[in-house]
Amino acid sequence: MSRTPMEQRILVALRDVPDFPEPGVTFKDITPLLADAALFADVVRAHARPWHGRVDLVAGLEARGFIFGAAVALELGVGFVPVRKAGKLPGTTVGLDYALEYGSARIEVHEDAVAAGSRVLVVDDVLATGGTARAACELLESCGAVVPAVEILVEIAVLDGRAALVGRDVRALVTV
Repeated sequence: MSRTPMEQRILVALRDVPDFPEPGVTFKDITPLLADAALFADVVRAHARPWHGRVDLVAGLEARGFIFGAAVALELGVGFVPVRKAGKLPGTTVGLDYALEYGSARIEVHEDAVAAGSRVLVVDDVLATGGTARAACELLESCGAVVPAVEILVEIAVLDGRAALVGRDVRALVTV
């Protein structure tokens, strides 16, 4: 497979950490990419490029999606909405429970995080099974938002996370 120069730079900057956070899982560590200021800036610009003037807010998924999402929001000149694990936000929240491979989880946003009709771009670092990204889209939409797309740094193709996001515009900067 032929890779673009940007894809090659991203792949070189990622570090695989075997058996983290549990045996059998290979964690995609983004910290080397974040330490490369030029690459980090290029990634942020690449995520933002299609969305200038087309979104009102950017939502980032806890925790690494906060890093990219907040930076993309700044690049776009729009606000940022943190999508957090249950119990992490102060004040009144709305949440959504969703299924994981082995159990369940809950994500939340502040009840006043998005105005009805707001166009909210969802940003995260890795698309694996797609459950959290789907839940975030559904949660934001339940608050009245319109979610035009999901921007991802790295998509792990073998886990088929796009299947959880059928009908949604999903854009990954690199697929492994």
